[in-house]
Amino acid sequence: MAIAQSNIELDDYVLSVLMRDLVGHDRAPSAFLVYLHLWGESNRHANAAVRTSHQMMAAATGLSKSAVQKGIRCLVGRQLVRSRKEAATAIPEYRVLRPWRR
Repeated sequence: MAIAQSNIELDDYVLSVLMRDLVGHDRAPSAFLVYLHLWGESNRHANAAVRTSHQMMAAATGLSKSAVQKGIRCLVGRQLVRSRKEAATAIPEYRVLRPWRR
């Protein structure tokens, strides 16, 4: 089974500033991995919001579910990701934000 390969373009800011900020300053490397994962999924779906569970993100990134939860909390707190649920038990929808582009 062949896996389709595609290129995803990252802003320079993500690698030159955001990585150091999340990993070094916030001590949340999981947040950086989750952000990259959501960025990639968003780009694969024409920059749309991504509907995915913590468990699905854990499987995709190799992180534990609790590490994904911690990463999401950090990203939402830093206003790098917006999270929305239609109901308490619904799978969340995540929108990747790029505040440095303003």
